[in-house]
Amino acid sequence: MSASVQGYVATELARGGYQNVHDLLVQACAKHPQRAAFSCGDDQLTYAELGSLADAFARYLRHHAGLQPGDRLALQLPNSLQYPIAVFGALKAGLVIVNTNPQYTAAEARHQFRDSGARAILVLDRLLPLVRAVQADTELEHVMLTSVDDLQRPIHEGSEAGTQRFMQALRLGAESPPLEREAGLDRLALLQYTGGTTGVSKGAMLSHRNLLANVLQTIELFDKPGLLEPEKDVRIAPLPLYHIMAFATNCLSSVGMGLHTVFIRDGRNLDETIGAMQRYPFSLLSGINTLFVGLMNHPEFRSIDFSNLKWATSGGAPLNSEVGRRWQALTGAPIREGFGLTEASPVVATGTQLSPYREGYIGQALIETELRTVDDEGNDVAPEMPGELWLRGPQVMRGYWQRPDETAKVLTPEGWLKTGDIALLDAAGFVKIVDRKKDMILVSGFNVFPNEIEDVLMQHPSVRECVAVGVPDARKGEAVKVFVSLKDDAADEQALLEHCRQYLTGYKMPSYLELRDELPKTAVGKLLRRQLRDEARGSAG
Repeated sequence: MSASVQGYVATELARGGYQNVHDLLVQACAKHPQRAAFSCGDDQLTYAELGSLADAFARYLRHHAGLQPGDRLALQLPNSLQYPIAVFGALKAGLVIVNTNPQYTAAEARHQFRDSGARAILVLDRLLPLVRAVQADTELEHVMLTSVDDLQRPIHEGSEAGTQRFMQALRLGAESPPLEREAGLDRLALLQYTGGTTGVSKGAMLSHRNLLANVLQTIELFDKPGLLEPEKDVRIAPLPLYHIMAFATNCLSSVGMGLHTVFIRDGRNLDETIGAMQRYPFSLLSGINTLFVGLMNHPEFRSIDFSNLKWATSGGAPLNSEVGRRWQALTGAPIREGFGLTEASPVVATGTQLSPYREGYIGQALIETELRTVDDEGNDVAPEMPGELWLRGPQVMRGYWQRPDETAKVLTPEGWLKTGDIALLDAAGFVKIVDRKKDMILVSGFNVFPNEIEDVLMQHPSVRECVAVGVPDARKGEAVKVFVSLKDDAADEQALLEHCRQYLTGYKMPSYLELRDELPKTAVGKLLRRQLRDEARGSAG
């Protein structure tokens, strides 16, 4: 890597005067204030409107809620225009965002709220019972409520004691004294929860520098003649914003590039996605393998005008090559796969329709991102030989929140992040992910960790032993299968699945459950997960 490339991000940060992620919005408002920034359903915000509302929210957080720089704000929302308002407002005020899946069970939400020490939450009003169920076990003091159609039919006065309506917060903030954005590139901006390469969910600490670096790296990739036209390009964005990929690309990078981004409230609702694709002359689309398959099988798919589509981006889960070929044949535009992980803010490698391409491989690394593949001793392996993928760059996290021991496992003293993925690197820098070093299961782009499912099952009084593995699934990439041996006959498959539903989000739920008299073990009694996984994958084809 050349010296000029190594100084790219630092140079761009200085040239743009960036000190806070909120500066992306300030610049977008200055360049194209009346350009549509985000749409969702029938709602739409220009950049000027987004800037004004984000400023009002920042003022409310500091002047009325009394929150201070460094305090954590949990967001538990579906895709909505409230999301970017809250994100840019909170970051301007110096708060730390904690993205929270609105589908979480009480147990999952409790862990994340407690671990992050969140003092405030903006939550969809129908989810208030879940917050109330766990609030006493957390540090949550301020509960702000919003409804799906708040911007069209705003609710200012609420009947729930101890809560504040989001629209009233914006009204109060707009009447409050001006607030300067909280400067400091190395300030913490986001706690994004992940299992990492293994283990319990933990917060990856991403600073303003990390997030801005990744936005600038992405902009550099797209900064080619005729590639992007900020005043024209429209991106359809079905993926959930609480997921790091969508948060960084469809929210932060979209603002950094001045795009008009159309949020889909529920990416599983293919009718809603198809409707947006019919309504807007879109030129970009982000999704995952399962979404592309679902769209191509939709009866209205062939009625869509793809003449403006430049390329689609796939991330969060591996793209099936046949799916990519079929998509291009039907639409005339390619899918370019991206690779990233929460700990890297998240984008590591990707491409555009103008980038060099090698089928079956992800694109090349972003500028100022170093990749290497190593053996178990940390020695580099030869090109196109499998090894664990390590990466280094300005987008790599500061570490795991309050977990220095876990941080030390994945970050070397030289700044290399151990991804836990087994990859091939060719001489041109193309990367291909071939396996995962750990036992993580990737369901529709979400990390599912076997020990979390096993811990839930082991709480059932009839379960003696269990093992969770991932099996191939045409729709989700991988699905969860569990093998269970029982102590007695008091439970059956259905009872065990009902038990799981009380504690696990939908995407973590086992798709298959097999009862066995005994599970295979080593001579010392260790359950043979790999044997069961290989057997399950073989049966699934």
